[in-house]
This record gives sequence, structure tokens and C-alpha cells, in this order.
Amino acid sequence: MKKEGSLGEFDLIRRFFQPREAEGAGAAGVILGIGDDAALLDLPAGTELVAAVDTIVAGRHFPHGTDARSIGHRALAVNLSDLAAMGATPAWATLALTMPGVDAAWLERFSTGLLHLARANGVVLVGGDTTRGPLTVSVQLMGHVPRGAALRRSGADAGDLLAVTGTLGDGGAGLAFSTAPPEARPRDRDRDGTGTGTGNLDRAAVLDLIHRFEYPTPRVEFGVAARGLATAAMDLSDGLVGDLPKLAQASGLGAHVAVERLPLSAALTRVATPEQARDWALAAGDDYELLLAVPARRFAALEAAAARLNLRLTAIGELVSGSAVTWSLNGAKFVPAVRGFDHFMD
Repeated sequence: MKKEGSLGEFDLIRRFFQPREAEGAGAAGVILGIGDDAALLDLPAGTELVAAVDTIVAGRHFPHGTDARSIGHRALAVNLSDLAAMGATPAWATLALTMPGVDAAWLERFSTGLLHLARANGVVLVGGDTTRGPLTVSVQLMGHVPRGAALRRSGADAGDLLAVTGTLGDGGAGLAFSTAPPEARPRDRDRDGTGTGTGNLDRAAVLDLIHRFEYPTPRVEFGVAARGLATAAMDLSDGLVGDLPKLAQASGLGAHVAVERLPLSAALTRVATPEQARDWALAAGDDYELLLAVPARRFAALEAAAARLNLRLTAIGELVSGSAVTWSLNGAKFVPAVRGFDHFMD
């Protein structure tokens, strides 16, 4: 990013972040926002504070050269997904932005992406920090949940169904396609069913998947709706293979998943072989869908809550006694050839 020497740190805050804060003046719970050493916030009566923080780094969480609007959106979206998994209502955010220099055009797009998603979810930016260095964005998000009502990873029982929102694998495919555009892939399977032909690449489908990666949709409303129905939940930020064992272990249980039930988007199935689509659905770490445990007797109610939000909900397996996490494909034992995302192993 190019440097604009006349724009200092406090000018930057006022120009790109504080003016939009005026739109949230008098927002619920904001006693004192941007402009002081810290924010003063007031929780609604009878609620508990829910806080999350995530950092995204250029070249690690998004490719160098990614549109700044997408970066701003993703920086908040990953935190909104965490609060969604807790069944919490988001309210306030702080931003720590490290960048190599000041580029007004970049900052305009970044702040637009961040604040557009904030407004859509009732979030007010109440403070933060800016500094010089490699492009790194950290957002802390705070919200609230009625006392004792938060969803946790623990709390599930053996026999509870495992369900996921939306479709899986799109984020991972979008990241792959944005960094290394794929070779021509078949729109349709060959007559012999092998799908090994060379057909034309479905560019519309690829662009859909890239958009899914660049602008993930956190399931905030559904997380709130799942309170009192789901017994446990978490967001799929590191891929199903990596995240499911965490939820099962937190509840002191094992799990079984029927891999053929994993929900796949039409876009993904148009541009990927069945094997590649399955691998992305199992291990891609950028979907930000929710994984939930729900008693079978309450699944219909949870599915109806999803339908009211025009959201797909799919039962993919169940929690079981013991500690093993097992997988099957069309009734046969299946061992995933992929693993979830881990910052210190990938």
C-alpha cells in the first residue's frame, strides 16, 4: 500500500472509522465509544457478556492482493461466526489494524466492508488501535446472551444428532480457486460416469465459490434461534474433520458421520470431482457454518427455525458413547485422507 504522509493515525481513525460511528450514536449499551482511552459499555439486564477475538494475516488467511472490502468483511465475519456458535447477540467491536502504510483508497474499501457487515448485524465499533507493520487485522467482538442460555461445545448427550448449516467445502474451494485457478473441468459427467472428460470450466460456479470465501455469511440469527433446541454448537472454522472431535471431546463423547450426507452446493459439484468436493467438505477451514448437536425429538423444530431464515440444515450423523470419531461412506468404513486446518502444522 502506498503511503500518504499527510494522514496520521488519529486522522485515519476519524476519517475512516469514527464518522460512521456517529451512525451508531445512542446505540444500546454504548456509554462511551471511539475517542477515549477505552470504551464504556452497559450490558442489558439479565445477560452475560460473550467475547471473541480473531486475527487474520495477509498471506495466511487471505491471499496477498485480496480486495480490501473482503478483508474488512472477513475480519468481522469470523468473529460473528464465533458468537453465532454461542447463540449470542453481537453488539460491540474493537479493531486493531496493522498495515505497511497508509493508502486512503484501500482504507475506504476496508472500512466499507467491515462497517457494512457491522451495521447489518447491529454491531458498533467502539475502539481500537492502528500501527505500522505487515498487514494484520485483529477484531474483538462482544455481545450478550440471556444468563445461562449460551450454547457451548459441551452439553450434548449420546444419541444427539449432528447437524450442519448451509453447505460445506465452498470456502476452501473458493480459496483454492482464487490463488490457483483450476484447469478446465467437466460441467457434466462423461457418459461412462467417470467424470474424467476435459469440458469447459464453469466460470460462474467458480466465481460463486470465490465469493463464498471472500464474503462468508455468519449464521448469527440462526445461532440465536438454536438456543433451547441445540445441546451443543461450534462454528466450522477449521474444517469438519478438525472441529468435530473438539465438540465430541468437550461433551465426553464419540461421534459418527455418514460422509455421503455432507451437504454440497451446486457450484461445488459443478467444478470439482466427487472426491475433491468431499475432501473440501471434510477439511476446508473457511466455511464458517455451524455444527450443532440436537436431540432427535427437537431436530424438526431446529430445521423449521433454519427454514424460516431460508437456511439449509442437514443431519450428518450422531454423537455416541465412547471417545472415537468414526466415518462411513455409503455404509462402508471410511478414513478421511485430509485433516482440518492447524496454524502450527500447515
